[in-house]
Amino acid sequence: MAAKIKKGDKVVVLTGRDKGRTGEVIQVMPKEERALVRGVNIVKRHQRQTANQEGGIISKEAPIQLSNVAVADPKDGKPTRVGFQVLEDGTKVRVAKRSGERIDG
Repeated sequence: MAAKIKKGDKVVVLTGRDKGRTGEVIQVMPKEERALVRGVNIVKRHQRQTANQEGGIISKEAPIQLSNVAVADPKDGKPTRVGFQVLEDGTKVRVAKRSGERIDG
């Protein structure tokens, strides 16, 4: 199945404590059905000091379930479902179901 959410996409969080927040996808983990989104699902981690890294409490993004995020519509930024369209030259592009705008390509 083709990927509906890819690295670099602008997404909107649908559920959870970060509901309504938007961010850019940093990494997608298809086998775990999760994604890392910049500025969303921030957790604090206690880091032990190493030779090249300082110790202390650091904030970082934790993976979020793919079902809890939706691609932001390129037209208005609201969450939308993703469809696919084959162009005349045979290339397959993602389109927003909400507005019909192309997401990539």
